[in-house]
Amino acid sequence: MKKLLMAMLVGLLCSEMALADASKIANSISNVIPGVTADNVSETPIKGVYQVAVGARIIYASGDGRYIIQGEMVDLKSRENVTEQALKKVRLAALEKVDSKTMIIFPAKNPQHTVTIFSDIDCGYCRKLHADLKSYNDAGISVRYILFPRSGPNTESYHKAVSVWCAADRNQALTDAKLNDKVVSKTCDNPIGENIQLAQAFAVNGTPTIIADDGTLVPGFVPAKELLKHLGW
Repeated sequence: MKKLLMAMLVGLLCSEMALADASKIANSISNVIPGVTADNVSETPIKGVYQVAVGARIIYASGDGRYIIQGEMVDLKSRENVTEQALKKVRLAALEKVDSKTMIIFPAKNPQHTVTIFSDIDCGYCRKLHADLKSYNDAGISVRYILFPRSGPNTESYHKAVSVWCAADRNQALTDAKLNDKVVSKTCDNPIGENIQLAQAFAVNGTPTIIADDGTLVPGFVPAKELLKHLGW
């Protein structure tokens, strides 16, 4: 009984110490990266090293919040990429906060999976993927596009994205823009600026970038059948 009480006491003290560290780390990092709270901080298998979710990214921090580490943590015994497993969860959590009404969606008739794709209208491989869109839908994959002009605000690609978004039929306008270089100039309230910020939060540096429904990030163009194999579907 005494041993059980002692174990419970030690566990409680460790938990309180972890909470104190989490608050300390959050306070330190939030001075540089606004918005980080203790809820974003969690323990790792390495004593004294904490995981911090920053948007859809992961960094590591020392218990005193003084040092941060950017990189991947790998368990050599299990060969598991610990960072990637954590990233899957934070990507999904970040996507859950994105209103699907800000996306252009091409649903499968018999959906088995959903992928979210950061896509640039002027990207060659984005156009190739869109040309093969039927094969994704036929494979049971619904596609949700987030329009992301890599060139940034107030560029030709940006204005094309705005025009597509403001079209009466966005799906058809996107197909016309990608496959026929046909864009009818339009303006309206749009999410393109927010999409650029979201892409930055996901550390997207190329298009297309595919986020699978398990949180896996797949960079570049991958044919539907290969995507199914790649993700073990």
